[in-house]
Amino acid sequence: MIFVDKPFVSDFLKKTIADNGFPVVLTDRAKELGFGAAQSAIDEESAIKKILSSKNLSLYTTSENAIGWIAKHLSATGLPGKIELFKDKAKFRALIKPLFPDFYFQEVSLAELDDLFCEDLPMPFIIKPTTGFFSMGVYKVSSPKEWPQVKRALHAEIGSVKALYPKEVLDTTTFIIEQCIEGEEFAVDAYYDAGGEPVVLGIYKHIFSSKEDVSDRVYMTSKEIIETNLESFSGFLKDIGTLAEVQNFPVHVEIRRDDSGKIIPIEINPMRFGGWCSTADMTCVAYGFNPYVYYFSQRRPNWKALLKNKEGKLYSIIVLDNSTGVDAQHINAFDFGQLLSRFEHPLELRKIDYKAYPVFGFLFAETSQANFCELERILTSDLKEFITDGRV
Repeated sequence: MIFVDKPFVSDFLKKTIADNGFPVVLTDRAKELGFGAAQSAIDEESAIKKILSSKNLSLYTTSENAIGWIAKHLSATGLPGKIELFKDKAKFRALIKPLFPDFYFQEVSLAELDDLFCEDLPMPFIIKPTTGFFSMGVYKVSSPKEWPQVKRALHAEIGSVKALYPKEVLDTTTFIIEQCIEGEEFAVDAYYDAGGEPVVLGIYKHIFSSKEDVSDRVYMTSKEIIETNLESFSGFLKDIGTLAEVQNFPVHVEIRRDDSGKIIPIEINPMRFGGWCSTADMTCVAYGFNPYVYYFSQRRPNWKALLKNKEGKLYSIIVLDNSTGVDAQHINAFDFGQLLSRFEHPLELRKIDYKAYPVFGFLFAETSQANFCELERILTSDLKEFITDGRV
């Protein structure tokens, strides 16, 4: 059963739902998104009865916006509590403390930030909303002298984004401060099956322009990335699943692996794969299997077969966030044609209403390993070169 919600449902997922007859819960938001006429639509009352009478029914949300509905109507299932274990970053750190007993974290309220004595905190550290999404409100502090500037930037950003998502997705009243996790960063789509065993459906390397960069600009997958990390990431997810005791549970996992090979989680997002229908859709484009179908049918990818003839190919999701420094209301246009000309093999472009959300769109691209420089260029661009500034 699927819950659809804003900000985005891809055409690929809509087709997957139609082709497979996956039931869509007919919430008001689902009706707004055009699912009212779907043959597989199920009204809210019938959905609640079916979920409450079923044991470990597989559920999926296209957006964490649906978490509020689940919390309101499905409290008897225990599912809201499982979701909260992962969505609340402080509760998640407490859950995994047996695996990482020396990891430093602290929860603080927005009101306490101004009185926080920064010299008492480990440097560098990361501060972010306890319940957050899409790198919003995430900052790295490398020295006490940076703290006043970070606080100003944080307050300014909160004011501009807090109305974009419900509090179940982005809650800017409390923050978590935690030690900075060093090493390569990865995003993993996976699910826990009916027996609680983890099944990895995709692995993406999150690349950055610098050590200070915390943006979501480029996520990249390849044969080498999958083969190098599949076994260790599966083992890590097994350890997390043992603590959380979850079944039939999709997750989008963000982790880092340090130079010694130790895997440390950044966060685990419950009930979905990558946000904005990104990573799961791209996995199908890159490797030819449908992660949504695999989850609902409890199938495991045959990675050995899927990765044949994929040598030397990089598949990337480029997040075109508004990093221009120009308020969206002053931007007249974004030159997508010029953007596409910078890539050797664009696969799919998804344009987003940048007046409503702080992102111009998402680009799926295939890049030959020898041409990695095209990813480096977009990684360091502030995207000003593609906009028409209405103030000029």
